[in-house]
Amino acid sequence: MIKQCTAVALMAMAGLTADAVWAAREEHTFEVSLIVPSRPFYIIPAESDWIHRPQRLEWNHAKSSLGGLHKNFDVRHDTSAIEARLESSAYLSNGRAGEDIALRVSFNGVELSADMTPRQVVSQEEAATGKRVPLEIEPVQPPGGYRPGDYSGNVLLLFNARTPGA
Repeated sequence: MIKQCTAVALMAMAGLTADAVWAAREEHTFEVSLIVPSRPFYIIPAESDWIHRPQRLEWNHAKSSLGGLHKNFDVRHDTSAIEARLESSAYLSNGRAGEDIALRVSFNGVELSADMTPRQVVSQEEAATGKRVPLEIEPVQPPGGYRPGDYSGNVLLLFNARTPGA
């Protein structure tokens, strides 16, 4: 009898436990994305987790100076060199006239500007094999020094493949 009661009790516990297991349910939905670059031409960030988020330039209190941004890009082009330019002048603004902070933007050691004529940033030989190159964004201290405020801005880089033979 004790064996039968124990068996019934164990079956009841198993049944109750099974209900408890099925009663609790948790789901997680998340987005997954991927960019597969075309083999002939690509310019992509080496570390993909930063490009779509605002980047913060750090203030050095001890030196009263503003730090820059240094990131790497992987580049490749099968048939010619790669050129770049800025869409517009790069600067940080706090909304008050005369207090903008200009930004010096270099790609692979070549300083870029908003001039309509792009500058070669990767040679044809380097582009053909593919290369990791640095992007550097450095603040230019304004005359009279940095002024307090909440600054923001955009850096818009435009890349293109140089016309073969140009």
